Amino acid sequence: MMVVMKESATLADVEAVIERVEMGGASAHVSRGELVTVIGVIGDREHVGSIELEGARTVVEVDGRRIGGPHFTTIAGPCTVESREVMLETARTVRDAGAGLLRGGAYKPRTSPYSFQGLGEAGLRLLQEAKDETGLPIVTELMDVRDLDAVLEVADVIQLGARNMQNYTLLTEVGRTGRPVLLKRGLSSTLDELLMSAEYVLKEGNEQVMLCERGIRTFETGYRFTLDLMAIPVLKELSHLPVVVDPSHAAGRRDLVLPMSLAAAAAGADGVMVETHPAPEEAICDGPQALRAEDFSDYMRRLEQAAALAGKELQPVA
Repeated sequence: MMVVMKESATLADVEAVIERVEMGGASAHVSRGELVTVIGVIGDREHVGSIELEGARTVVEVDGRRIGGPHFTTIAGPCTVESREVMLETARTVRDAGAGLLRGGAYKPRTSPYSFQGLGEAGLRLLQEAKDETGLPIVTELMDVRDLDAVLEVADVIQLGARNMQNYTLLTEVGRTGRPVLLKRGLSSTLDELLMSAEYVLKEGNEQVMLCERGIRTFETGYRFTLDLMAIPVLKELSHLPVVVDPSHAAGRRDLVLPMSLAAAAAGADGVMVETHPAPEEAICDGPQALRAEDFSDYMRRLEQAAALAGKELQPVA
């Protein structure tokens, strides 16, 4: 569990929280940033869950869209920015269907160094064009601190991918920007490790952090990764941060994206991030897991129904 103290909190306030944590049988790890203090509550989950600490759940607001609390938000778009035509067509599709934010990778972390690595700054310019036309806020990945300024010019949310979850220097620099962050769980990372990575952003005074479950490596070979749906309620027990699920990268298969999206919504996730493409067979990257653009509207309607089961509703633009 992470406790983010208010900016106005005094030393006595911090010490009072530490005392309550220790009385509950857990230990406190204190990180003091320039603006806020973050207290990591560490210990047996049964003890941590029993500690009553007042505070509200974080709701991240991105250009009128709210992620967290009673709100359910869908982030959608192509895996990578590959052309102007595909980017704009996909942006229109997801906007018209009711998605809240537009995703697209200008920089791509690939297992093979010979695979398409993204269009870089040219991709960022296409994302900006899509944003200007549709009004959708942009979620895009940052891989290298040297690209931070260029990404900040376009991104409304900075995505930190699974392979960079423990890139602590990058986490710190992103934390200092104050820009909302979508932090993906590492391929073989525990929930505690994910929360400690989030703390690197939080301790810099950036409270706008969303956690993303995107599947972890297990012994199972029937699909790409194992989507850990139990992470949703557990992360909500241990943290106040919104939890988003990425079923596309977990499944690696189009036919599994819908059922895993519905399960994530029903389990209480605050949103999903999925890939969609006008012609998945022609996609440069991850076509087999991309939803067909022609089916996306129906996907959104079914997702809305599942979110309602958990007491959430799709977030309209303010």
